[in-house]
Amino acid sequence: MMHTLAIDLMIPIDKYPHVLHTSTIKEVASVFKESRLEVGGLKSLPRAVLVFDEENHALGLVRRRDILRGLEPKFLRTMTAPRRRQLFNIEIDPNLVDMSGSKILTAVREQAKASVSEIMQPIVGTLEHDDLLAKIIYKMLSHNQSLMPVLKNEKVIGVVRSVDAFHEVVNNLL
Repeated sequence: MMHTLAIDLMIPIDKYPHVLHTSTIKEVASVFKESRLEVGGLKSLPRAVLVFDEENHALGLVRRRDILRGLEPKFLRTMTAPRRRQLFNIEIDPNLVDMSGSKILTAVREQAKASVSEIMQPIVGTLEHDDLLAKIIYKMLSHNQSLMPVLKNEKVIGVVRSVDAFHEVVNNLL
């Protein structure tokens, strides 16, 4: 178990969804919609998309919640919390959301044109291809990350997900 390396656990970068930092939020949302991962015979959806610059340096990652936050219309962000709750409180008036729906949809579509670099989370830690499982777990826990890029010669060659590290530990326990 402790002899498992990052390169053994990683998903190769050509199999993991990634975009350029110049992509729009809408383009990243499309990547999420179309992406499927298959690791060890198990299928799953990605929890994040990696963001690269033109020289293939990993800059950050975008999670689904980052996209949802990024799509929030600007006019809603400036409202007070009580006002926002009231706007969507169908107990007050079931038609409130319907009346503002077209305005919100228009604003969401406008926000979707923004650059993904505005909503991405920065890369806070990386793994080396020859890092052992214990070090992988330590780095993921210490950086509070569930996905970390794997480097070889300073180039991203893949990603390790915490779920894959967890499965490796569990498979060796049972």
